[in-house]
Amino acid sequence: MGETHRWADMFPDIGQGPVSTTPCISRDFYEDEKERVFKRAWLMVAREEELPKPGDWKVKRLVCADTSVLLIRGKDGVVRGFHNICSHRGNKIVWETGDESFGSNKAAVVACHFHGWVYGADGALVQVPEEERFYPCFDKAENGLVAIRTEVWEGFVCINLDPAGSQSLADYLGDYGAHMARFPYGELDFCASYWTELDCNWKVAHDAFAEAYHVHTVHAGSFPNVFSSGLAHVKLFGLHRTAAVCLNPSGTFRPVQQRAEEICGGFAGAHHKGSMLPETINPDGREDFAFELSVMFPNLLLHIAEGLWFTHQFWPLAHNRTRWEGKYYIRMPRTNSERWACESAQLLARNAWLEDTGTMEATQAALDSGVKKAMHLQDEEILVRHGYHALDRFMRSPPA
Repeated sequence: MGETHRWADMFPDIGQGPVSTTPCISRDFYEDEKERVFKRAWLMVAREEELPKPGDWKVKRLVCADTSVLLIRGKDGVVRGFHNICSHRGNKIVWETGDESFGSNKAAVVACHFHGWVYGADGALVQVPEEERFYPCFDKAENGLVAIRTEVWEGFVCINLDPAGSQSLADYLGDYGAHMARFPYGELDFCASYWTELDCNWKVAHDAFAEAYHVHTVHAGSFPNVFSSGLAHVKLFGLHRTAAVCLNPSGTFRPVQQRAEEICGGFAGAHHKGSMLPETINPDGREDFAFELSVMFPNLLLHIAEGLWFTHQFWPLAHNRTRWEGKYYIRMPRTNSERWACESAQLLARNAWLEDTGTMEATQAALDSGVKKAMHLQDEEILVRHGYHALDRFMRSPPA
């Protein structure tokens, strides 16, 4: 079919036909997703830097899996995950404030606010007030926290809520993990973090970030004529996927943005040169390479470039409501001028993300009408198409 259908030619197994809108609007489909996907897939829930010291903890509420997750770093340095529920009467051990909460305890323990049961960072129940009043059937050793499989890849703390599952995070990531590894994620430690709740399905939000076809229209304000609408280096890794977003050779930044880029870097649309990227990224050294756009199934978009990386994550709250979390990482500024340049970089990213999120609720409202039963995707929307292919595959046959 030639250059205009190059990805269809390369990946014929994922099809070319229209994609059903049902996964984006059906309540029943969403309930199946919760059980078959979000309660079985590996999910990224934290960065190790969020729990730097023994006794540091984080709680993440996961509406999409009907649970609250407690992560705590032990004195042995290991981050472990548990369901945030006390073994006594079922109260939450940590009462969240919002969808995420953080805290620390020098003794590396957490205590339930209801009756004071105390748990160690390894999940063991270590103290029960008035323990002698319980009956002989009570065994403290059998009433620790309910553990969640927790593993770390490149500083990303991931959990799997399937108690019967045995697939490791490394096996789940497969070649995708190797492709995106060896990037200095932890060294780029200045983070600008944003979140909002949107009246749309999580895939509607996800899809808006997973292609470059929209850049000339949606981002005409923040990135006028900066990016190409075509992708490069598309690779499909089973459930996961990645591609390079490229620059328009004739595109230029505004003067103030160009000056900020020269001071600290950190602009996703700049012409970057350097050696920070692993050899798997931009392997042929394209001068128009902007950043790697990758997706870790099901709900994490991870992007890396010279001098920066950023993520988008989409947490379902209902079949038509989503919590979007965006984080933008660059190197910590050391001078006032670098601080100004860093703020300039992350504000430009924020403005672009506002442009992206501005499309989502209108998309959902139109889809909910039921007028259109399918979406027609063009060749450069290959990552979007693969997303529905991977979702269908996982729901039919999740890993053991």
